[in-house]
Amino acid sequence: MSDREPIQTLTGSDGVCDPAALAWAFPDVSPGIAPLGARVLVQLRRIQKDMKVGNLKLILTEEVKENEKWQNTIGRVVALGPLAFKNRDTMQPWAEGTWAQVGDYLRVPRWGGDRWERVVPGEDKEEPALFMILNDHEIIGKVTDDPLSFKVFI
Repeated sequence: MSDREPIQTLTGSDGVCDPAALAWAFPDVSPGIAPLGARVLVQLRRIQKDMKVGNLKLILTEEVKENEKWQNTIGRVVALGPLAFKNRDTMQPWAEGTWAQVGDYLRVPRWGGDRWERVVPGEDKEEPALFMILNDHEIIGKVTDDPLSFKVFI
């Protein structure tokens, strides 16, 4: 028998999340960039900087905060490039259809894609909106549960 900790898995919960929490996690901010070709523009979920366990408030180091921010894997589709989900030779839609539409919540790769941040108007610079562009075939899956219920790290 091993003394190792079990590996955490990606978990979510059914149901609808709090609309105010969802609006905070995915604020209405211009990404400043439009996707070209077969790319998908995704806004990544913002991560709360203050963590609580029960009644205890955890103080996180700057390194942990940065890791949490940039290793985020849940996002919302903001825009699709003109070739997204199309055969590059014929320009016809993929036989299996379009995997994601604007407004869908996705699971995206932890590494890869082009990522940047934008300041949320009216808020401090501590928790900016995060964006990423990735190729259409790099999308991992569509989130069907509460997008705020998933853990960032696995």
